[in-house]
Amino acid sequence: MSNLTDMEIFARVVSAGSMSAAGREMALSPAVVSKRIRRLEDRLGTRLLQRTTRQIAMTEAGQGFYERVVAILASVEEAESFVTRGSAQARGTLKVTAPTSFGRLHIAPYLGRFLEDNPDLAVNLDLADDFVDIVGEGYDLAIRIAELSDSSLVARRLAPVHRILCAAPSYLSRYGEPRSIEDLQENHVCIAAAAQDPWRLMGPRGIEIVRTGAPVRTNSSEVVREALLAGVGVALRSTWDIGPELRDGKLRIVLPQYRASKDVGLHAVYPSRRFLPAKVRVFIDFLAQLYGPSPYWDAGLDAWLAEPNVVEIG
Repeated sequence: MSNLTDMEIFARVVSAGSMSAAGREMALSPAVVSKRIRRLEDRLGTRLLQRTTRQIAMTEAGQGFYERVVAILASVEEAESFVTRGSAQARGTLKVTAPTSFGRLHIAPYLGRFLEDNPDLAVNLDLADDFVDIVGEGYDLAIRIAELSDSSLVARRLAPVHRILCAAPSYLSRYGEPRSIEDLQENHVCIAAAAQDPWRLMGPRGIEIVRTGAPVRTNSSEVVREALLAGVGVALRSTWDIGPELRDGKLRIVLPQYRASKDVGLHAVYPSRRFLPAKVRVFIDFLAQLYGPSPYWDAGLDAWLAEPNVVEIG
């Protein structure tokens, strides 16, 4: 076996979480996997993995080595694809992580079309609302809705994200419509998932902070959405999540002069590397074309998006 194979075995152990699992994936015995890892560590003169009876964890040196190995293996895959196919034909398995609600609403329904266009490609789509370590957990790509800070990762903006304050007509009929941020804070029920509290809103007076508080506390954005539709209170939601309900009148915008930060966007995030694997590139291109600067979920909301003071929709 070559040094490159040793690197692949090491990377597979990290992503699989154990030597036995990596061995099954590569059709190697656990003893062979363990031997190759030991020989790799001997050659490098440092320990890469800390082994216990229950788990395997990377050392600091192992973490840095793993990040570079992933980039090397991706470059090799890209080179092989270029030579054997004479083009950037995507193949293999693409491992993607995305937010739960967005993945269910705006990725899953289009996977059939994507796979039809890329018959040599399979997609492993994991949905989670926490930011995952895409390098450490072996993901090719992450879809993130965020205001991205400096990072060693590479990001491509796929679409704008507009977040607005809204409430159900049943709630507004009982409590009235908030007339100011102070009125909202003092006299209304503001519901949010724990990770989204407080709200940071941009309005006529600049940035204002609203701390939420409601009889419903949750870590789930989807629970907040259902509580909003049930008339529990006012929520800050993205148009990709509630566009149909706004158009159908099931929800109404309140305080339209306030929005969440415009710097928040929908991004495709992937490890920094010189050669982007074809399977990653074609998926990013597919999503960029599907969404774009005026995504389909904002259809019918153009007037409000263009003029923040416009409140009539539909």
